[in-house]
Amino acid sequence: MWKTFLLVLAAGVAMAQTATFEVASVKPAAPVGRGQLLSGQTHVGMQIDAARVDIGGMSLAELIRVAYRVKLYQVSGPDWMASERFDVLAKMPEGANREQVPEMLQALLAERFKLTAHRESKEHAVYALVVGKNGPKLKESAPDADAPAGGEPSAALDVHVSGRGENTSVSISGGPIGTAHMSMGPNGTMRLEAPKINMAALADTLSRFFDRPVVDLTELKGTYQVVVDLSMEDLRNAARTMGYMAPGMGGGRDGARATADAASDPGGLSIFAAVQQLGLKLEPRKTPIETIVIDHLEKTPTEN
Repeated sequence: MWKTFLLVLAAGVAMAQTATFEVASVKPAAPVGRGQLLSGQTHVGMQIDAARVDIGGMSLAELIRVAYRVKLYQVSGPDWMASERFDVLAKMPEGANREQVPEMLQALLAERFKLTAHRESKEHAVYALVVGKNGPKLKESAPDADAPAGGEPSAALDVHVSGRGENTSVSISGGPIGTAHMSMGPNGTMRLEAPKINMAALADTLSRFFDRPVVDLTELKGTYQVVVDLSMEDLRNAARTMGYMAPGMGGGRDGARATADAASDPGGLSIFAAVQQLGLKLEPRKTPIETIVIDHLEKTPTEN
């Protein structure tokens, strides 16, 4: 018994000792133009290859989310966290593994951005994703549907764009919802097709369209094929929520006001109607949520 205890303790000490990157470079991410977005030539997401960690275009809020293993809505701090974006290239020490990356990222943020934070339970306005009164209208995923149905992506997103104008289509792989496809739909909408998605991942995806999180309370355990038609306003709201607005997409004070108005009048967003077509419903509620509260954070990292 004592031998087992000492081995576990030693393993914990070893992990603590290696919970820092051997070397790391942190640089502001280059602005992404509309042309790059449309062509899919972007460096976005996190890729872990052997001992190399490559993070592209992540906001400080997203980096903190990864570092503390929480959802984006569980990070509470200054608004500019969502708009300040960085590229991180780091090397893990010998013997470390990908499971230790979040702790190493915590140490890096503390060192370069002087991050200090604490955990706190806060009452939070949410949308509860529930089953509608007539039951779900969801189709089970095919057994061979590609990619995992939830959790963190293990690699950077691979974006492929084809066509132009109304014939433009986008395929996104490497994310938690399978190889998703986006294409222009009827009446100027954008159609999102996810071949394999569970309800927790759907709630996370929907959270990006609102100023509050979406929490899965459906009690549905399967994975499903989901098709959702999004209006341009839905997409603009998602960009604002993530603190990322490409040239020509609008924004500023009027954009923020539009997002707030849409949140107070949910019927004004087509995303609510899209969810109802799946036999689901979004209900406004309040619930306590564990939150990472930022005590101090610098906008500019110390030199590499």
